[in-house]
Amino acid sequence: MFLTITTTGSADRPATDLGFLLHKHPDKSQQFSTSYGIAHVLYPEADEHRCTAALLLEVDPVALVRRGRGKGRGGAPDSALGQYVNDRPYAASSLLAVALRSVFASAMKGQCAARPELPGRTMPLRIEVPVLPARGGAELVARLFGPLGWTVTAEPLPLDATFPEWGASRYVRLVLEGEVRLDEALRHLYVLLPVLDDAKHYWVAPDEVDKLLRAGEGWLEGHPEQRVIVGRYLARRGALTRAAMERLELERLAEADDTDAAELDNAVDEGTDTEEKPVPLAVRRREAITAVLRADRAARVLDLGCGQGQLIGALLKEAQFTEVVGVDVSMRALHEARRRLRLERMSERQSERVRLVQGSLAYTDTRLKGYDAAVLSEVIEHVDPPRLPALEYAVFGSARPSTVVVTTPNVEYNVRWESLPAGRVRHADHRFEWTREEFRAWARQVAGRHGYTVAFAPVGPDDPEVGPPTQLAHFRREENGREPHRTAGVPRNTGTGTDTGAVTGTGTGDTTRTKEAAA
Repeated sequence: MFLTITTTGSADRPATDLGFLLHKHPDKSQQFSTSYGIAHVLYPEADEHRCTAALLLEVDPVALVRRGRGKGRGGAPDSALGQYVNDRPYAASSLLAVALRSVFASAMKGQCAARPELPGRTMPLRIEVPVLPARGGAELVARLFGPLGWTVTAEPLPLDATFPEWGASRYVRLVLEGEVRLDEALRHLYVLLPVLDDAKHYWVAPDEVDKLLRAGEGWLEGHPEQRVIVGRYLARRGALTRAAMERLELERLAEADDTDAAELDNAVDEGTDTEEKPVPLAVRRREAITAVLRADRAARVLDLGCGQGQLIGALLKEAQFTEVVGVDVSMRALHEARRRLRLERMSERQSERVRLVQGSLAYTDTRLKGYDAAVLSEVIEHVDPPRLPALEYAVFGSARPSTVVVTTPNVEYNVRWESLPAGRVRHADHRFEWTREEFRAWARQVAGRHGYTVAFAPVGPDDPEVGPPTQLAHFRREENGREPHRTAGVPRNTGTGTDTGAVTGTGTGDTTRTKEAAA
């Protein structure tokens, strides 16, 4: 993947000043090591009238697989094939954005010790990115770069030039032209490349908020697509997005009031009542599930597809739940659950209440029998539809707990998410998202086949037009004890999963979902 930066000049302001600003000599070809390969900086042309600097990132596919920890394509451990077959070596992404920050760090900060007068100047710039993933299409590209003073050309690239009838791909050839300071241009690219790709190759931690606000200083505060930029840059992590938006609003108010943001933030007395913050959807889900289990007097509970163990932690706070077993196919997720729950620091009495077990819900597993309740929280939408009958039989036909609680996104509510493009599901790994009627039809069929009754409840604000963001089904096994109807085509396999109460081993588990992704 690569991009080029071109400027023009004259005898009194030579175009080769670009070399001073980038801190890279036009007569040299330089290499820089990054976590995912080698970055090359070279100048295809360089004289006083025209100068072009090119940044070429040569991605190491082995490093991409070994170091990949994020949710983006090629950096995610949740698809074995996707680790090796992806667009990361060819299309501009967060990999290129990180290389920009690493290679042109001084230029991005507006520093030039040799020519301190240069960083403050605007200059005619032409930036070209030959292959840019654009989730949202050319229209979104224009909406993001246009308000920043750029003349934007976003040319959709065909899926295959040999077969034009296949239409356009999600990639564009991007050309930006304008009179802009170089440090501003680099910061625009650093933020907006991963925003358009809508994926990052690394885990988005809280310090990403600071990175975003530093790079967005002077332009993000008033950008009309601010919410889209912040949400996508922070991988739609609700808490981080809210923190960033609050800080941006403080900056805007401080500028309007001609004061410092810190002073404005401290202007509210700590004892004064302030507006209550909304409860995150993930917390509401856990509260709703816990309420159902509490009402059914469940004591021994299975968290099927437990992910990082957030629900397990909530259940362990209540004495009613004497045994909580977390099941997940991913050893990596189980290790993270163990770390988050701090199992090694628990008292012996408390640690006896929890077990972490590796297993697949596509197979029956005798270890899952005999429990009061099972929870499938934000799980079914990560399963390919042809495999749902296998999961159904493993839970309702084989394990047969007295209570089963299932939650899943309500696709009708997606129109209320401002940062979610039309037609997109909430998380890249979702195989489907059901309407309320589709979910209820599936749940009623499952209940009928296996001798359960089912009731439904909303989770989150229940919009009168599109319903709640999350829908919940509460299954209760009928007391007549009749044998369940076996779903056609579902084998009576017996799982041989591994009990990982101590979660030992290195485990490169196949993480197929992220429970809190839509929160």
